[in-house]
Amino acid sequence: MDRRALRWMQVGTATFLVAVPVDIINHRVNGLDITSWSPSHVLLYVGTGIMLAGAIRGWWLYAAPGRVRTAVHLGLWLFFLENVLFPNQHQEYGVLSLAAYRDGHTTAEQQLLDFAAGQGSSPTSFMLPVPPWVHPAWLVCVGLLTLVVARKVVGLRWTATLLTATYLGYRAVVWGLLAATGFPPSVLPVMLLAGAVLVDCAVTWRVPGWAAGVPVAAAVFAAAFVQEFVAVIPPWQWSVAPVVWIGFAVLWGWSTGSGAPGGGPGGGPRWPWTTAPQRSQAARQHRESRSGRGDVVPSDPMTQEARC
Repeated sequence: MDRRALRWMQVGTATFLVAVPVDIINHRVNGLDITSWSPSHVLLYVGTGIMLAGAIRGWWLYAAPGRVRTAVHLGLWLFFLENVLFPNQHQEYGVLSLAAYRDGHTTAEQQLLDFAAGQGSSPTSFMLPVPPWVHPAWLVCVGLLTLVVARKVVGLRWTATLLTATYLGYRAVVWGLLAATGFPPSVLPVMLLAGAVLVDCAVTWRVPGWAAGVPVAAAVFAAAFVQEFVAVIPPWQWSVAPVVWIGFAVLWGWSTGSGAPGGGPGGGPRWPWTTAPQRSQAARQHRESRSGRGDVVPSDPMTQEARC
């Protein structure tokens, strides 16, 4: 692990630890705080994300190539994706909780309802505390962008699809276990899977991000429309679709650079943990350290590097 990866992990851990007393003070001052979008809770996600980014960088640069490195790398990206999408779960739980409340068989504890009434909040504003544009904008511009980065970094053809399917499968299993114990159910963001498949296809076919972003984001909105028709989704403000589509295209184009297809100015992505010179340097250090111990090492442990 290099100094940059270590610093990222240290900064992320420190941010997470700072968020703990901040959250305690917030609860002491304001009482209950169940929203996932409060500042003290956001610090927890930010700290976790920075820490995971450092772990991803360190593992990708310095782990010996092979199936173990790929499997662990995918696992780290799965944790990163879950952390990124976690705030959206407030709306995904809230929409079903609100429906149950309106049907007269609420799943919310009386303590929470009393607290909401004491604050002068309506059940709707308490269970769905953020504007309806937040869920689609965050899902696409942050969640789907995470899959773009993961696909470029890991390099396996169906990385985004595998991560999303695994995440949804995990959510479904946990949903069943929690529901069996009486815990309130939630909506699964199945619409993300459509975007993940198209991200994999676009990267494989070397479609520039600025060109692929709009149709891929539009596909997520189309899948959400279908999901709302056949099941239920959190409130979506459909009028923000053009802004979200264009914003995602800009973010995708920026994240992969405006130079050669699929890469930054030198043909590679902008993320510092994926640059070939750093991986080659890490490989040399790996060989030298093992040679110094008398180990037999291959001529180039990076020859099996995954290609984007």
